[in-house]
Amino acid sequence: MKMITDNRKAFFEYHILDKYEAGIVLVGSEVKSANDGHMSLLDGFCRIENGEIWLKNSYIKPYDKGSHYNTTDRRDRKLLLHSHEIRKISIAMRDSGITTIPLKAYFAKGKIKVEIATVRGKKLYDKRQTIKDRDIKRSLDRDLK
Repeated sequence: MKMITDNRKAFFEYHILDKYEAGIVLVGSEVKSANDGHMSLLDGFCRIENGEIWLKNSYIKPYDKGSHYNTTDRRDRKLLLHSHEIRKISIAMRDSGITTIPLKAYFAKGKIKVEIATVRGKKLYDKRQTIKDRDIKRSLDRDLK
């Protein structure tokens, strides 16, 4: 499994509820650009439209050596999931405050996969607690070293 990119900010901003592995529909130049590491999931989110799930606002840099057939960098990309998984995500998203975001993108068996998750936003006091726990862990690791 070769990691392309991850969304580390998501673990700080959200409580992760469920995770899913999805395939992504890309064109050839996007695959080459992602293989070079020119992909970002920071502002990405998922929407369900007509029984299909779409990854929106994710960034894939246009391929440098591509031709005029290169696609736009922030186009909507279809995610490939089983229908029962889409139904489960749709039911979860009906609750207020729950959304679906991408966590990481990676190569698995020659195909690009995206790990998406249903999440609920953290409150300010939860973020402070996360920072506090991280600092305590860092100081303990430093002391043990």
